Order: sequence, then structure tokens, then C-alpha cells
Amino acid sequence: MSTAALPSRSGQVLADLVPSSRVRDVALVAGGAVLTGLAAQIAVPVPGSPVPVTGQTFAALLVGTSLGARRGLLSLALYALVGMAGVPWFAEGGSGTGAPSLGYVFGMLLAATVVGALARRGADRSMLRMAGTMLVGEAIIYAVGVPYLALAADMSLTAAIAAGLTPFLLGDALKAALAMGLVPTAWKLVGKR
Repeated sequence: MSTAALPSRSGQVLADLVPSSRVRDVALVAGGAVLTGLAAQIAVPVPGSPVPVTGQTFAALLVGTSLGARRGLLSLALYALVGMAGVPWFAEGGSGTGAPSLGYVFGMLLAATVVGALARRGADRSMLRMAGTMLVGEAIIYAVGVPYLALAADMSLTAAIAAGLTPFLLGDALKAALAMGLVPTAWKLVGKR
């Protein structure tokens, strides 16, 4: 029987299991931004909507839960700033500040921060809590993205909901289900070391 203690989980996120250093934090923040940029390239156009279905939201929420609030915020801020500066890593290779879907990027920045804070409080440890965490994150993304879409595309709020929310609900449910399996399973694997 081993006397080695399991890592303390209270107040930790998955990234905290990697030995702490500034280099680690910089690498995690940059890696989260790159992951989000790569996931944004997985894009499927939605007829009648200027917003495609992407892997970007899933990556942003996964970055937030895995890195925590501070590193999640920094990672998504880096992603947003670099994309607005011209790197073509927003959805469908987009960049800049003129896209009507930019509000979703701002929503992801806030959502990554909130789900990171929830994860630090243990909201990523079970499937049920992770489902709630993902729902909160998605709600934040839409709460920022849909009104921005309405303003940027000169749509009514009803039209923006029809074009920028309703077509995405099924895909978001699938992304939430995937996260519900991934993150709590990672914690269980860590506990078995």
C-alpha cells in the first residue's frame, strides 16, 4: 500500500497539477489561445446566419475550466487581441474588428473567466456540475454575442436570436456533453495516479 498522497483538489484546476512557474503560466495562456484559434477553424456555415458553428466555443470553455479564471481570461484576451490585430484565427479564418460575430469572442472572454472561477470551486469535478458550468458559460457567450450581432448586423433582437442563437443550441448541447465527459474523467485519472 502506497503512502503517497493524492494531489489536493480543493481550489485547484487541472493546470495547477503542472509544477508552478511563470514559464508554465505563459505556455498555458499561449497554448489556450492557440487551441481556441485552431478550434475556430472547425467551422460549418449556418444558412441565413453570419455566424458559423465552430469548435471555438468549446475550446474557450475548456480553456477556462482547465486553466482557471485568471489564465483563462488572459488566454482568451490574447486570442481576441491577436485576432483583432489581423491574425486570421477567428471563425473561418477571419480577423479584425468588423465581423458581426466579434461579440461572441468577447462573450467567450468573459465566459472563460466565469467557468474558470467555477472550476476552481469544484464545478468541473462531476458530470452534473460540469453540465451546469458549460450552460453558464454558453449563456454568457450568447448574452454578449447575440446583442452585439443585432447591433453589428443591423438586425432586430428577434432576428439576431433566430440567426445567432437558435441554430446553435443542438451543437452546444453536444459540446457540453463532450466536456461533461472529458474534464471530470481527467480529474478521476489524476486521482488514480
